[in-house]
Amino acid sequence: MTVLEYAPQGLRQIRSLVVLGDSTAAGLGDPLPGGGWRGVGPLLADALSGTEQVRFANVSFTGARMGCVRTIQLPQALAMAPEVAVIIVGMNDTLRSDFDPERIRADLEHVVSALKAAGTVVLTVRFHDHAKVFRLPGSLRRALRSRIDALNSVIDSVSAAYDTGCLDLDLLPGAYEMSAWSVDRLHPSELGHRLLAQGFASLLAERDCAIPNPVSLTCSGGRQVGTAGHVLWLIVKGIPWLWRRGRDLVPYALSIMLKSFVGPPR
Repeated sequence: MTVLEYAPQGLRQIRSLVVLGDSTAAGLGDPLPGGGWRGVGPLLADALSGTEQVRFANVSFTGARMGCVRTIQLPQALAMAPEVAVIIVGMNDTLRSDFDPERIRADLEHVVSALKAAGTVVLTVRFHDHAKVFRLPGSLRRALRSRIDALNSVIDSVSAAYDTGCLDLDLLPGAYEMSAWSVDRLHPSELGHRLLAQGFASLLAERDCAIPNPVSLTCSGGRQVGTAGHVLWLIVKGIPWLWRRGRDLVPYALSIMLKSFVGPPR
């Protein structure tokens, strides 16, 4: 069956899938018993697999920003000639001092237009309010919220212009349940990744793509992390990560705080 043929029931049978993006796209938060990460990509690939396993590649990596997707990941994705591409990226941009919505827009538009020109069904995400699952001081919360709003505005406009399927995490059922998040409250847990995969599968079903194996929300196959593991992660990974990212975001938050004290210009 070629990529232009359809399943017997009149639905398009997807044969290839690629995931681009950052650490969430890479599967962080959904550890496997033997090591490594699973995440939304393999879960969605399993949902799309019928009599044959979907050809799947994940070109994402931790720390990736929108520019990384354009310059590094896009060529790898296009070489695969995927029928479906999932893009999860942008949060790392919001945490940096050189945050630039217009540059992000140019990079995302380039990525989406190139994939669409290759005949790929493109799926994107717009982000939720991280402050609802990750406690932050007021100034930091406002700083991050304003940047997420700007990022979502870019994603909305590009998604509308190129008719991509866009998964709104703020409206995703269960997205704000603590069980949907890993210990760091920044990456989805196994359940969270399953919610993402289910959401993307629904977007593909709306585009007449076959979903032979609907995504289950019953967690299985992942490695369970106990209390000791949570504490160890916080000490070894969590606090150093917050310190590195805080050095970029805190100055911006302080400027917001200062403006709130000074008031608007007369």
